[in-house]
Amino acid sequence: MAGQFELLGRLAELGFAVEPHHRRVKGAQEVEAAYQEMLSRRRELPFEADGITVKVDELRLQRELGFTAKSPRWGIAYKFPAEEKTTRVLGVTFQVGRTGRVTPVAELEPVHLEGSTVSRVTLHNESYIAELDLRIGDTVLVHKSGGVIPEVLRVIEQQRTGRERPVVWPTHCPECQTELVLSGKVHLCPNPLCPAKAFESIRHYASRRAMDIQGLGEKLIEQLLAAGLVKNVADLYKLRLEDVAGLERKAEKSARKLLEQIEASKHRGLERLLFGLGLPQVGEALARTLARRFGHLDRIIAASVEELDAVEDVAETTARAIYEALHKPQMLQLIEALRRAGVEFEAKEKPKGDALAGLTFVLTGELSRPREEVSRELEALGAKVSGSVSKKTSYVVAGPGAGSKLQKAQELGVPVLDEEGLKALLAEKVGVVDSR
Repeated sequence: MAGQFELLGRLAELGFAVEPHHRRVKGAQEVEAAYQEMLSRRRELPFEADGITVKVDELRLQRELGFTAKSPRWGIAYKFPAEEKTTRVLGVTFQVGRTGRVTPVAELEPVHLEGSTVSRVTLHNESYIAELDLRIGDTVLVHKSGGVIPEVLRVIEQQRTGRERPVVWPTHCPECQTELVLSGKVHLCPNPLCPAKAFESIRHYASRRAMDIQGLGEKLIEQLLAAGLVKNVADLYKLRLEDVAGLERKAEKSARKLLEQIEASKHRGLERLLFGLGLPQVGEALARTLARRFGHLDRIIAASVEELDAVEDVAETTARAIYEALHKPQMLQLIEALRRAGVEFEAKEKPKGDALAGLTFVLTGELSRPREEVSRELEALGAKVSGSVSKKTSYVVAGPGAGSKLQKAQELGVPVLDEEGLKALLAEKVGVVDSR
């Protein structure tokens, strides 16, 4: 099959359910015409739709374009204008996140918006409320940002009756009653033992993209905290079968499976652990970058702000935030507790050295191995792998079917290697040749 359009047609012939409105178009004008047609028919569709997706049809080009950390480069969402409706603010509650940040949440009269009922919406911080001049009892205009996240657009002041009340910000944490501190525009609970912070940090740590502890859902976390069985993520590794089986609606069989999942999480590797610890500004991609660069959590802790700042994709403010977070007494205590529990601090993808440090590679065309595998190998040796060719590119590795990237490399005079050329370069720089 040469393209996705052809593939969908074949799947339909084989009896698979295929969305019937797909079509093949050429150029921006035809994309826009298709978008406008679907927008006009939006309310006639037998399902909720918040936009269309536009994709490169040719599968070979899809493979060449590849993916970012979160999405394909060969496809994009073209969203419909957000639906807007009015509702009334019934009250404002305050939630405490895993970092201690206190976030106001507007409780709304339920309103049906783009396929779901919206009754709550975040108000971010105190200055956001002041900018909106939002009061309890106000009529507000809401929509879904990106078709997903409810958001207050503005207050409809003309509908005020004079009975509206200002939002009063708490002076103490709504969960543990510790006095809040103001950091910039953000109110924080400084208590490291705040139960709300514990709940959110455990939920994040156990999530699929972090330590992937299947079976540890929100209800169970609440039960564990209420029973005093856990106070932080390290306490998960102290749980015994009788502890979990003694909880409400937790049979011994499911308790045993949970403990097996907790034990397995010890071996997820530094990449997932860094993300699971919830360090400031450390998402999945940066966690992998740090793990590749340092290889072990102790080396990251020992690194200076300057050494962290020197890592690819780490700005100075991020480097300082990571350094400060890792050197807080409660974080160091938590890390030592995880060490005693047997959680592995080494990266799964261990760095092989810095023989390719300072070099930037671009991969294009059909290679004998998946590009992701080749990328990991190069990154483990200190190289950066980019998705686009520029004057800063050191080498383009091109296989059969290479297209525009190869052409641009030739125009810019960037050295082009085939796979044999790459092996020769590795032999020269590293002293070994990958035999695969």
